[in-house]
Order: sequence, then structure tokens, then C-alpha cells
Amino acid sequence: MSRAAQIGLAGAGLLALALWAWAATGMLPVAAWPRLPFRAGEMSLDQILLAFGMMPRGVVALVAGAALGLSGALLQTVLRNPVADPTTLGISSGAQLALVLATIFAPGLLVEGRWPVAMAGAALAAALVLAVGARRGFAPVTMVIVGMLVGLTASAVATAVTLSQGQYLLSLVIWNGGSLVQQDWSGVLSLAAVLACGSLAAALLARPLRVLSLGVEGASGLGLNVAAVRSAGIAVAVGLAAAVSAELGLIGFVGLAGPALARSLGARTIPQRLVLSPVIGALILSLCDGVVLAVAGASGEMFPTGALTGLIGGPLLIWLLPRLRGSTPPGREAAEGAAPRLARPMLLLLGLLAALIAAALVLVWIGRVPGGWAILDAQSFSDFLPMRLPRLIAAASAGAALATAGALLQRLTGNPLASPEVLGVSGGAALGFAAVVYLSTAATGPMLYAGTMTGGVIALALVAAYVMRRDMPAERILLAGIAVSALASAVLSAMMASGDARSWTVLAWLSGSSSAVLMPGALALAALALLLWGAALTTARWLTILPLGAGVAGGLSLPLRRARLLLILLAGLATGAATVLVGPLSFVGLMAPHMARRAGLARPVHHVTGAALVGALLMLLADFGARMAGFPYELPLGLFASLIGAPWLLWLMMRTGK
Repeated sequence: MSRAAQIGLAGAGLLALALWAWAATGMLPVAAWPRLPFRAGEMSLDQILLAFGMMPRGVVALVAGAALGLSGALLQTVLRNPVADPTTLGISSGAQLALVLATIFAPGLLVEGRWPVAMAGAALAAALVLAVGARRGFAPVTMVIVGMLVGLTASAVATAVTLSQGQYLLSLVIWNGGSLVQQDWSGVLSLAAVLACGSLAAALLARPLRVLSLGVEGASGLGLNVAAVRSAGIAVAVGLAAAVSAELGLIGFVGLAGPALARSLGARTIPQRLVLSPVIGALILSLCDGVVLAVAGASGEMFPTGALTGLIGGPLLIWLLPRLRGSTPPGREAAEGAAPRLARPMLLLLGLLAALIAAALVLVWIGRVPGGWAILDAQSFSDFLPMRLPRLIAAASAGAALATAGALLQRLTGNPLASPEVLGVSGGAALGFAAVVYLSTAATGPMLYAGTMTGGVIALALVAAYVMRRDMPAERILLAGIAVSALASAVLSAMMASGDARSWTVLAWLSGSSSAVLMPGALALAALALLLWGAALTTARWLTILPLGAGVAGGLSLPLRRARLLLILLAGLATGAATVLVGPLSFVGLMAPHMARRAGLARPVHHVTGAALVGALLMLLADFGARMAGFPYELPLGLFASLIGAPWLLWLMMRTGK
């Protein structure tokens, strides 16, 4: 490591110390600080707050940051993946979901502490991601896409559960943001013990990991038990990340930033990275917490430190993308077995259209009343039609738009895990909505719609601009979208985790609802969905060639960059329009194209049309279920659709092989 790097690290450490000291002296002058050993009975209230609040907070930031840095370094070394960390692989989200479920539904599991529950959730998430990754040779981009999708699923479920329990709302939002607030030294001691054990294990693994860096074949030829070394390294990394999640909540991307900066500062060997990454991770988290304390001292607003660390994740992931080696193996439908090809697909398309119309009619006529299920009479039908028809039209149109976007993305990338949720548009739209809610004293409907669409367009522009500057493999376009979405989610978390009551409004919209839609808005969304479907059909030749790979596309004189950009624009517009209604958490864009393809709709025109019809039908059913499942209360439409999609997603990922 160069002398300049050493000076930079020392300067970062001094800055972190200065920020903490500035906050501490704001509470109590240095001359009045308590002396060791701390005895609460002999201290004033301010001294107790300093000795058992501020001081352990400063230390826990260092210990937790070091643990996350070491966890990320181990994951990146074991998987040979420079963008692996507990956040991008879904490990932290798994721990978060387990703790949320235990807190609300089984608090007895937390009697012995949060650690066992967090470990179980993190281990399950890691096992799922690794099971899929093993079928793809642990390809870097595939691992991150699968991990982020698992994280999205876990976050959707956690949000649904949190939203259903209003009494836990603000506390869970703040905890999920990664709060470093401490009440004593117990958390510091626990995490320090975990870090010490993890550091010892990493030291013992350093030499086997150096051999593993030669590659699986080379390491096996030298007698290394590759599976055992991988399992041990991943187990240590998962344990470190789960311990931090259990103690502090969700703190993102420190494990990504630590090793990345260690490499950029000159850590070339594995032992050097295993030593330097925890140091940098500790400095990053300590600096972020210092900024939080400084903002709190200046404005009085306190928000979880973990929400701030996420702000570095998206830009860092985008910066690392061109440095990825290898490529994601194409995830064509053949990986799921030979997909059927119908000789007469128009019959199926007409059948889907008839089913859609029949479902709409049936769902208008039937419903629940206090006495049970009922079929509406003529007068009741006439009374309810003006309320039900707009939301049915809007739900079907949103489903068709999302499905169209999903079909375009899956054919563009040749990857069955592509969906609008990871393009980044949904996250940008959510951020735009939240910005209007927080910045306006009385947000109106048009203002919210404008903010939502503006956020989606900005996110789309970022992805498109990034892709146009580089001739990147198509599947990395997905990862660029994930990075933008991660950045938007981090900003959103920072806004919401302040504890403001407006968090409820944002969470409610994030879950999706069609209850407030009016007929003009429903018809506008239907018209836009039809226009986007028609535009997608005009790109049928591109959609036929692109899944065959860039080489074939170039050989057939396809304008590759222009085709990619236009298809991304179409998918982004479709996603942005639907997100205004259903929120960013639906998986219809993932499910519908697969259902259409597995039903035998192979040609692009038939595939896109079938996906749109299936998406509309799925969203109609989701809207009906959201209205009826919790009668007389309505469940959120977007979250209801995502909870339908989560099992499909897990099943799909387990089936999709190399």
C-alpha cells in the first residue's frame, strides 16, 4: 500500500474521530466526561448518556464496519466475485425478514436473543442464492442478480408484514434502516467476540483461499477440498453479516465498499485484502455515523446510519460493473427443459382474451358482504359498477404493461431472471413519489403522479446513459438497473427511517393500491398499455435475434446499441406507467412472460401478446384477492401480487440451470 493511501486512511480515521468527538462534546464538555470504571450510580444523566450511549455507539460502528468488511472480503474471495457482499447476495435481507417475522408472529423465539433467528434467516437466504449460483458456475453477474432478487422478495414480504401491523411500523422501519443507537456495552462486546472469531477463522483460511484463487481445477489438482473451503468461507461470512443484522439492523454495502477500496489502494494478495478490508469497513461505517451525528446536532433530526451507508452502494456497484470478469451464462428457456411451440398459437391467444373478458365480468358481479359471498343483483351491480370498473381496467392495464416490459427485458438479455423490478425504474418512481410526499405540505394527485413519473424517467435515463457509453453484455444492463434501484432504495430508506409519520403514506403507496383510481386515469393507463404493446410488436425482428447473442446479432447487421436502447426505453415507459398504480413490488413482469413461453408462445409477436394477456389476467386476480382476502379491509394490490409471485420466483430460480 502506497504512502498516500496510508495518509488517506489515517485522515479518514481522524475525521471520523473528530465527528464523534464534536457530537460528544456537544453533550458534555471533555472535563466532565466520566472516568473508568463507569458506575452509573455515581454519574449524572448526561454522563450516563455519554458513557453508555455515545461511547459504545462510537466503538460499535468500528466493530460492525470491520465485521461487514471482512464478510465482504471473504465472499468476494471465495466466489471470485468483486461485487459480492451480504447486501448484493441477499444475506442481510434474509436476516431482516426472519427477525421481522419473529418479532410480529413468534416473539417467543427472541427470548434467547435475536442472533439465532437472524442466523437462520441469513443462512436460508445464502443457501438459496448459492444453490442457484452453483448451477451457473458461480458467474459473478448471475450471483448478484439472483441475490438482489432474493433480497427484493424478502423485502416485499417484510414490508407486507410490517404494513399489516401498524403498531410496529415506525420501530421496524427505524430498525430495518440499521440503527447504531446503544444503551450499554453488551452489543459492543458481543460483536467484538464475533469479529475476533471471524478474524481467526479468516486467518486460518487465508492459505487455502490463495490456492482457491487459482481456479477450481487448479486448486483441486493441488489437493484442495474446494467444497469444504468454500463452505467454510461462506459460513464465516454469513455469521459475521447475520450478527451485525441481529444487533444493529440492515446496514448495506459496507461489505462491498471495504474490499473494493482495499484493492484500489494496492491490496493485491488475499491476506492483504483480508486485513485491509475490515479496517476500511470500520472507517466507512464510523464516518457515516459521524455524519449522522453531525446532522442530528445541527438539525435535531436523527435517522439510522445504515440508511446512509446504502447511498454509496449504487454508485460503487456501477463503478465496478466494467471491471467484472466473465459473463452471465445465457438463461434461455432451454435451461428449464424444451419449451413447447404451438402450431396454432392464435387459438391460445383468443382463449386468453376470452378468459380475461370472462374474469372481468365475473369479478364485477360477485363479492363479499357482511353475511358472506354474494352475486350482485341488477340494482347493486349498477351501483357498484362505477367503483369497480375503473380499478379493474387499471389493474388489467398495469398487469399488461408490466408483462410487456418483462417480455422485452427477458428477450433483450436472454436471461429468465430479467424483470421490470430490477431495471431501476420502479425504484426511481418510488423515490419520486416519496420526494413529493416529503417536500410538499399538501401533495395533490397530479403532483404525486408527476413526481412518480419523473423519478422513473430519471432512473431510466441513468441506466440508458450508462449503457450507451459502454458496449456492455446485455445481462449487465440488468445489473446497472439493480445498482440504480439500490441507490434509489437507499435514499428512500434514509427519508423514511427518520421516523416521520409520513413514512406510513410512503409505505402504503409502495405496497400498491388501485382503490383510488378514477375512470380517466384507468382509461389513460389502458391506452398507454395498448400503445406500448403495439410498439413492442414492431420490434419483433430484434426480439427474435437478440436472444441469440451479440455475435449473431452483429452478423445479421442488427444495430445492437440502438436496439438495446429502444427496448430499454419501451420497458421503462411500461414499467413507469404501471408503477404509478401498483407500486414497485409486483412480480407480474417476471411471471407472465414465463407462463406465456411455457404455454408454447415462442415467436416474439405471440410471446409479447400472450405475456400481456397473462399479466392482465394475473393482476385482475390479484386485485380481486386484495379486495376479498382481508374483507372488510383491503390488502395492498402490489404486495398481494408480489406474495403470489415470490413462490414462482423461487421455483423458477431453482429450475433454471446452466
